[in-house]
Amino acid sequence: MKDYDIIVIGAGIAGCSSAYFLKEKGLSVLVLDRAGIATVGGSAAAGAFVSPKIGKGSSLQTLTNEAFEFSKTFYLKNFPKYFVQTGVIRIPKDEQNAELFVDYEKHDYSKRTWISEEALLKLGIYKSQKSFLFSEAGVCDASKMCEALLEGIDYLKYDVKSLNYKNKLWHIGSSSAKKIILATGYENKFFDLRYLGVKGTWGTRGDYETSLDLTVSMHKKISISANIEGIIKVGATHEKEVQTCKRCGSKPLEGLLEVASEMVDTSDFKLKKSFCGMRAGSKDYFPLVGSVINVTEMLKENPKLVCGAKLKANPVYINNLYVCNGLGGRGFVFAPLMAKMLADNIVDGKAIDERVNPDRLFLKWCRKSPDLER
Repeated sequence: MKDYDIIVIGAGIAGCSSAYFLKEKGLSVLVLDRAGIATVGGSAAAGAFVSPKIGKGSSLQTLTNEAFEFSKTFYLKNFPKYFVQTGVIRIPKDEQNAELFVDYEKHDYSKRTWISEEALLKLGIYKSQKSFLFSEAGVCDASKMCEALLEGIDYLKYDVKSLNYKNKLWHIGSSSAKKIILATGYENKFFDLRYLGVKGTWGTRGDYETSLDLTVSMHKKISISANIEGIIKVGATHEKEVQTCKRCGSKPLEGLLEVASEMVDTSDFKLKKSFCGMRAGSKDYFPLVGSVINVTEMLKENPKLVCGAKLKANPVYINNLYVCNGLGGRGFVFAPLMAKMLADNIVDGKAIDERVNPDRLFLKWCRKSPDLER
């Protein structure tokens, strides 16, 4: 039996980042994952692009770009071997979309420049309109980044079957901890977390061996990375299903490669390995970071919540249980900042940013969820 301050369940980018920042604050941490570090799930399939979000100035865009600035600096300072600042070009999907980019410029404060069609052609990029180049953006090596984050932290490949809270400690197998963090992505088998509304979206990626001298990464309908040590990543995250990944059969990625061939020269691309996994997103696309509400107790104490009543007291939480989840398709952008927020909350008592606090979803779920009897 070994005792820890924290056990993190899930060794994707959310769990690994959480463990890193907690260790930095002096806590003893154990990370558990049934399959391995960034071996399955969204982090395994991630192209791991780290770039800003463009748009017309929404709250989600603001948060995403705050996270981009934080993660970019964090990776460069601590893990420069596994983050390559290739630059990322955001290319309009069509002429109509290109007109929107002029409006996007007014709401985008990340360092970027316009790049012309002629300049894109010189880089080997076909059929493109005038685009944004984010020179400080780049690409992570997903698995190696996660492994590096866990350096010096206890890790065990272990399939957690149950959690037992006794004598103010969580017990898992032969280990115990004062607190638990769930970073399990779209899967949950331990608690009633329906109010979080976590949904899975399949991510699919192919790593191709090629001699193509592509020096910059890009995103149009799909993402294509720069050539890093003879490998170009091609990927997308669009299929919203929760059964099996249909694109990892005998002929994977044909559709993605066809789209890629309209953007760059893929004539010598040779598939080295294919990846797919479920990425977890929330109902409102904002991350989920913080304490977990005890749904049963809350509804028992406030039965009229389902009829639209207001909450008259503070939420009732499950003792010493937290989540870091719902990072969606921008896991490697969001994870460092979200993990730091959670560590600051657990260790220093700093309030969770309201934009990512899971409490925001509870009342709406009570009033509108078909899961609940009225």
